[in-house]
Amino acid sequence: MNRGTSRSWWKTAVGLLLTGVMLFPVYWMVNVSFTRDQDMRKSPPDLFPAHGTLAGYRTVLDEQLPYLATSLVVALGTVVLTVALAAPAGYALAKLRPRGGGVLSFLLLAAQMVPGIIMAMGFYAIYLQLGLLQTVPGLIVADSTLAVPFAVLIFTAFMSGIPGELLQAAQMDGAHALRTFWSIVLPMSRNAVVTVSLFAFLWSWSDFVFANTLVNGGAHEPITLGVYHYIGNNNQEWNAIMATAVVASLPAAVILVLAQRYVAAGVTTGAVKD
Repeated sequence: MNRGTSRSWWKTAVGLLLTGVMLFPVYWMVNVSFTRDQDMRKSPPDLFPAHGTLAGYRTVLDEQLPYLATSLVVALGTVVLTVALAAPAGYALAKLRPRGGGVLSFLLLAAQMVPGIIMAMGFYAIYLQLGLLQTVPGLIVADSTLAVPFAVLIFTAFMSGIPGELLQAAQMDGAHALRTFWSIVLPMSRNAVVTVSLFAFLWSWSDFVFANTLVNGGAHEPITLGVYHYIGNNNQEWNAIMATAVVASLPAAVILVLAQRYVAAGVTTGAVKD
């Protein structure tokens, strides 16, 4: 075995070890979700649920489905609103070159530095006057404010790489700016759309600050509040708590796996100039 092969083997081994350490909490969450209540405090604990139970998952189906449904509606609504606002804005900054575009880009960067709790307090005061507290549309709008600045920057970087000759050809054929955007720019920006949609979905799905501030106690609460309330009410039923966490993690994990190749292309396009 030469030095290069030996070094490669050690790098692989270290990478696998670090990956195992990082993924162990996820494995333990799944393990506990199948563990019986009477086995929960065994010492040493079981590394595998030898006498597994589905009681925790039955509890999830009985009690947590309304929270999951609300989270799904809010996340999909956030994705639609984010793409609808950010894609035209990114196109304008990348290709139409409006006055003050540089200032707007700076403001978008600055907006991402504002702590979420400060924004949540601002939304609370506004929604209190508008009657939007404890409503799904209000939460969708609030969650979109986290995703839109990032989405505009992604779309701007991606659309800057679209050849200007293509847009000029469309204009010569009589297509106005909106038709060019809809028929040419947006289809070519598929990777950016998938990237933005994924991040908007993940931010909305995992949001706790806006949910706890704006819809806590209402009829439509997302799964983050469902887990939060469930821990407080059932702090001894750890298999049910972990089963809820597993089910809540599945949609985001599945979407991330399916969309990862589009995300890699979407976040790197525009970073390197030819």
